[in-house]
Amino acid sequence: MAGIPLLAFIVAAYTALALVAPGWLEATQFSLPLLSRTSLPFQGGDLLLVIGLALLCVEIYRATNSSTAAIVNHVLSLVVFIIALIELIVMPRMANMTFFLIVLMTLSDVIAGFTVTISTARRDFQHPS
Repeated sequence: MAGIPLLAFIVAAYTALALVAPGWLEATQFSLPLLSRTSLPFQGGDLLLVIGLALLCVEIYRATNSSTAAIVNHVLSLVVFIIALIELIVMPRMANMTFFLIVLMTLSDVIAGFTVTISTARRDFQHPS
């Protein structure tokens, strides 16, 4: 399980919902009341973005590990990004700002994962214990 990129679940969920229940992604699921006496509506796609951002934070934390599972995670994160990018370009139902932001999250995961791992490896190589 440690090698599986968590954002793959967000990409899979969005893809499944876009194909099976696209109305859920656009429908308001709940509203968050604000002090300004207005409310902030959350659509289904917005919820996936919020969950995706939380999972991106977890992925960045997981990138600090330099185990074999972490390396596999980075490679699979790259695969998830490529799949999401292809979906964005090819599938009409994915051509929207919400999925574009999810694709950017997967790209951020790839960049952060490789950057953190390289930085950690360089530090460990320069200062062996």
